[in-house]
Amino acid sequence: MARMNMVQAINSGLDVMLGRDQRVVVFGEDVGYFGGVFRCTDGLQRKHGEHRVLDTPISEGGIVAAAIGMGVNGLRPVAEIQFADYIYPAFDQIVSELARLRYRTAGEFSAPVTIRTPCGGGIRGGQTHSQSPEGVFTHVCGIKVVMPSNPYDAKGLLISCIEDEDPVVFFEPKRLYNGPFDGDPHKPAVPWSTHPKGEVPDGHYTVPIGKAEIVRAGSEVTVLTYGTMVHVAEAAVKLAQADAEIIDVRSMVPLDTDTLCTSVCKTGRCVIVHEATRFSGFGAELSATVQEECFWHLEAPIARVTGWDTPYPHAFEWDYFPGPQRIVAAIQSVMEAR
Repeated sequence: MARMNMVQAINSGLDVMLGRDQRVVVFGEDVGYFGGVFRCTDGLQRKHGEHRVLDTPISEGGIVAAAIGMGVNGLRPVAEIQFADYIYPAFDQIVSELARLRYRTAGEFSAPVTIRTPCGGGIRGGQTHSQSPEGVFTHVCGIKVVMPSNPYDAKGLLISCIEDEDPVVFFEPKRLYNGPFDGDPHKPAVPWSTHPKGEVPDGHYTVPIGKAEIVRAGSEVTVLTYGTMVHVAEAAVKLAQADAEIIDVRSMVPLDTDTLCTSVCKTGRCVIVHEATRFSGFGAELSATVQEECFWHLEAPIARVTGWDTPYPHAFEWDYFPGPQRIVAAIQSVMEAR
């Protein structure tokens, strides 16, 4: 085991798979010589060669189209979209081609493509470098969607995605890449920290796609969340002194309905937390699932704590970012309901 932050864990996962499977190819904008804007691919081109880790033009549609062609022809491409905000030019390739390939060929072809992309805020990126579009992709049949919240899961899930026979969109919360920006004069103090490092095995291991994790056991209220918000929820639960069970959804598609609903049926109360906008966010799907499966066990209405239904702001980032106080208020409201 080694202590790694999320950047190092992702780099290690890519390194392991490049060395383990000659079919794996890593590519995207600035991922080769430069090592990626967040350094997730640092050193991989030098180690594995320019034919395995390569730079591409600034063309997200072209990157995904090339990945589809590689996947169909026997490779296991790992394509990076530099920011999730820029994935939309590739949306048609993902939705109309990649997601439907197995279905439209009656299983004759598949494209085991992994699309990595940094998402979320917390780095003063403003409206074009801070979006969380995971909910958009969960609506698309034929692709899997995951988002890790810690270095161990980041590496294990990434390896699982690369080895999976179906396409996966792998969202990486960039707020968690290197942990909190302590001492940043432009960022106001926030009453929580993001756990910058964790114990990560050096070699090959997997974290299963489609399995949620119980981060904290509790009996009075269930908090469903993922990505950066797992750590914010932990801070909120400590602040509220609540006997809350925190579940890291981790895999949005496929969704571990059993773990989620078992918890809610036990506690009778549910708070859902995510960074993306509220309207039609993935929390709406979680809420509908809990309502359908756990209705007779609920003791209070389901509460959601999310980003606002506005473009992601720059000057007021920490007002937009769902903080512990907003989660505490939601926990208190469902606890007080009768």
